[in-house]
Amino acid sequence: MSDRRAVLAALLSLIALPALAAEEGSGVEPVALPFAVKAMRGPGSDVALSVATSGLLPVARAPASADPKATASTAPPPVVVVWGEGGGAVLSLDGATLRTTLIGAEAIEGFAAAETPRGAVPGSRRALDGPLSAYLTGPTRALGGAPGQGTVLTVRERQPLGVTAEPKAVPVTTHTLAPGGDRVFAGRTPRITRLDGRPAVVAVTAQGAAGSGLALAVKGKDGAWTLAAQTPPQAGQGPGTAPLALAGLADFSGTGTPQIAAIRAPDGEGVLQFWRIADGALTEGALTLAGEAPGYAGPAAGEEAELAALVPRGGNPPDLALPAAGRGAVAVVALKDGRPVERARIPLPAPAAHGLAVLDAGGTAKKILVGLADGRLVAVSVP
Repeated sequence: MSDRRAVLAALLSLIALPALAAEEGSGVEPVALPFAVKAMRGPGSDVALSVATSGLLPVARAPASADPKATASTAPPPVVVVWGEGGGAVLSLDGATLRTTLIGAEAIEGFAAAETPRGAVPGSRRALDGPLSAYLTGPTRALGGAPGQGTVLTVRERQPLGVTAEPKAVPVTTHTLAPGGDRVFAGRTPRITRLDGRPAVVAVTAQGAAGSGLALAVKGKDGAWTLAAQTPPQAGQGPGTAPLALAGLADFSGTGTPQIAAIRAPDGEGVLQFWRIADGALTEGALTLAGEAPGYAGPAAGEEAELAALVPRGGNPPDLALPAAGRGAVAVVALKDGRPVERARIPLPAPAAHGLAVLDAGGTAKKILVGLADGRLVAVSVP
């Protein structure tokens, strides 16, 4: 038993470290790590959920309550996972304090490998929300062979399993959707939301050499999935330009219906767009542009980093955190009266590159974590 514990300890290196002190007046904390960051996954991602529910990390265990009427929460704690050559780390909040737990490279490789389901486009990642997952299949070299493209959006749902005397496999239903015409799905990870209480998936489509748009798939009352709405393709900045990048999916306006935040031409002077989903029938034209503003950055074509994250505001409509153009600063943007309004802009010590994620406590954002181009990780206090 002692040998097993020693191996496990060596593998996961469960060492909790406090973040370094913030630089005076900057609101930016350099996070001490014994490796250069090469990849990053935020709360809600496949890797973060796997780590948080693994049972191997102290941050994955809910604190005990002295109240005999209290019940344990089934929701995993929000964590951010980063890794590079030689190791990885899990970032979480302990009250208002940022905590770092080091984990071994072998463990990270196992969690990261599960991001791409069997049959998915190589190198792509699935979106997860409870029993629902969505990912791209049918890899294609159409439209110039842009990286990560797929011909099909695959949606899988785990079904309830009744009580049985013998163990049985969990039943899963699979739905496949194609964008039709001369469109394919661009190499962007889909996002999952809910409309009128029913699940929905947003994906990015590509059309022609430089055009891209949004596609909305919804589950009907009969249980069937349909590609209910698509936007006309928007031209990029010449052949080989990056397709639209999904930045966020939330009720930014407080209307009760989520809006889609996306970056157009994210590899240059990106334009942040907010798209409104019309009430009622979801048909062509159901997605309309609510507002846009230039001066922001997103992932380039084929870049895996998630460079935007929701900023929860304790029951109020969330904001969106993302890099400003050039990636040398983090901007916090709200949607006000149908147009993007920048709340704050915080300079970074190096350009954002490997990811951006937000940690919250009790539904209120506390820290914005950014993986920098030079391999460092910093934590920005939420303004």
